[in-house]
Amino acid sequence: MPPSEADPLKRLSFLRRFLAQPWVLGLVGVATAMLIWFLTTASGAVDNLFLPSPQAVWQAGQAQWQSGLLLKDAVASIQRVFIGFALSAGLALPVGIAMGTNPTICRLLEPLMGLIRYMPAPAFIPLLIIYFGLEELPKILLIFIGTFFFNTLMIMDAVKFVPSELVETALTLGGRGLPILTRVVAPFVAPQVLDTYRINMASAWNLVIVAELVAATEGLGKRISLAQRFLRTDDIFVGLIVIGLVGLVIDLGFRFLMRKACSWAN
Repeated sequence: MPPSEADPLKRLSFLRRFLAQPWVLGLVGVATAMLIWFLTTASGAVDNLFLPSPQAVWQAGQAQWQSGLLLKDAVASIQRVFIGFALSAGLALPVGIAMGTNPTICRLLEPLMGLIRYMPAPAFIPLLIIYFGLEELPKILLIFIGTFFFNTLMIMDAVKFVPSELVETALTLGGRGLPILTRVVAPFVAPQVLDTYRINMASAWNLVIVAELVAATEGLGKRISLAQRFLRTDDIFVGLIVIGLVGLVIDLGFRFLMRKACSWAN
């Protein structure tokens, strides 16, 4: 093939491989949304009070960063989320496994958990404030309440769907009790457990923002609430974007952990 014909084919092949990368279309989607945002604000079709420009949001973010408020608020919210969710995930794992492997425990706890699961977690805020005041504990407990029951029931379902053939084979080979749990059940449900945590982490972020809107002296939710009082929509956008970026990093972290720790499931 003449070089003049081979070069375009090589470029086309490279372009196809580039577009096949999973992150490329994601970046295109983000860039498209940013472009629409920029064009909408630049046209003057929407008042800046309702939709600040990307430049205004960037400047507001810079001001918060330079004053130290942005980092302080982000650290406060991240800390609350991680403590509350760690308590939820740590307790949900043994309880969910116990419910998934023991029908008696399942019949005892599943109706109660199913009932509480449908109670909106923010509705517990008044009680938590009455019981524990306005310090950190109510916010952490709100995250725990809002995620524990979902984590537990989703882990229980993952354990229930372990193929019976795997357990029967292990029993035939002489496996009993704990070895079956650690060598058969645990590897099978590990990807589902990590995916459960990844999904419910979003709920933890929703809850911490709600808690900070009600009672907090610092945090991204508190900063959004203060910005709303003074109609600082650019500061509101800064808070929302930071929450989204932190959530994206956490989500990617879970995906990376799943690829490394559960490579057999990929």
